[in-house]
Amino acid sequence: MISFLQNIGQAALGFFASFGRIALFTTNAVRWTLLPPYYLRQFLRQLLDIGFFSLPVVGLTTLFSGMVLALQSYTGFARFSAEDTVATVVVLSVTRELGPVLAGLMVAGRVGASIAAEIGTMRVTDQIDALDTLSTRPMQYLVAPRILAGMICLPFLVLVGDLIGVFGGYIVGVYRLDFNPSIYLSRTLEYLEFADVAMGLIKAAVFGFLIALMGCYHGYYSGRGAEGVGRATTNAVVSSSILILISNYLVTVLFFG
Repeated sequence: MISFLQNIGQAALGFFASFGRIALFTTNAVRWTLLPPYYLRQFLRQLLDIGFFSLPVVGLTTLFSGMVLALQSYTGFARFSAEDTVATVVVLSVTRELGPVLAGLMVAGRVGASIAAEIGTMRVTDQIDALDTLSTRPMQYLVAPRILAGMICLPFLVLVGDLIGVFGGYIVGVYRLDFNPSIYLSRTLEYLEFADVAMGLIKAAVFGFLIALMGCYHGYYSGRGAEGVGRATTNAVVSSSILILISNYLVTVLFFG
């Protein structure tokens, strides 16, 4: 019984210690993101890596998601003779939920792992300590450009993904389900409001912050050796994915509470 209580106590202490370390890291990261100096070359490099190179995977994901959503919606609504609502359901689902969440999860798998592996390798090879020796703050040089780039790139990726996902639904609706093209487009635009797109972009900015933060955090505190870097990479992807799903619910409640 005493051993069982000790295990519970150790787990609780470990959880609160990790939570406190993440909170302090987040506070420092936000602080040094707002303060000069700004490393423009690092920032532009992260814009290219996070934004441009993530376009293919985000585009393919949202394209086929929009196509599948159109097919599934038609199958369900045909039972109630409501096939004309397929276009509305596709555009609202993609802009509000599917676009931001799917883009966030795909970028978390690609970029979050890359950030954690890169910074973890720098930790293992003592490059982060070398930055301190050269009077360069690692939080400003490594963390701040990635967080800022993540918050800027994700909304643009989601906006492009929304367009591609709606286009995928249009392709299926017109060429597979024989909808009239002009009617499908009018149904698409009829109930779409700016608030729907804005909510998805706000979610994307939050997701970008979480992905970059978790990648930097797990890489910064990576263990020694290849095993430590591998564990940091896995933890970065898992934690950022879970936080994306949790924050998605919280932001949705904030908008529609």
